[in-house]
Amino acid sequence: MTAALAYAPFPDRDSAREIAGTLLAERLIACANILAPVESVFEWDGRRTSEEEVGALFKTTSAALAALIERLGELHPYDTPAIIGWHCDAGHPATLEWLGATVAYA
Repeated sequence: MTAALAYAPFPDRDSAREIAGTLLAERLIACANILAPVESVFEWDGRRTSEEEVGALFKTTSAALAALIERLGELHPYDTPAIIGWHCDAGHPATLEWLGATVAYA
């Protein structure tokens, strides 16, 4: 079993927390780290702008990553959410065991 991570920014802590709770209940993740507010500087609709957002890092398995990204896109409050995911090439054995026992797609 291999680990995977997904990251997405949210407009506020409450929306990140609510979606994390749904993903936990659906066993698509084992944990979400809701990060301190970050300033996102980006280009959108042809203009450069910045916004304060709250980042969230989701811990899952490689087998669940595609389903997690799809479901996160369905739940996310943005019309075009910035969701990225990646497979991890290393992890502590206890962490990998916990992910495998917690995520439905181990």
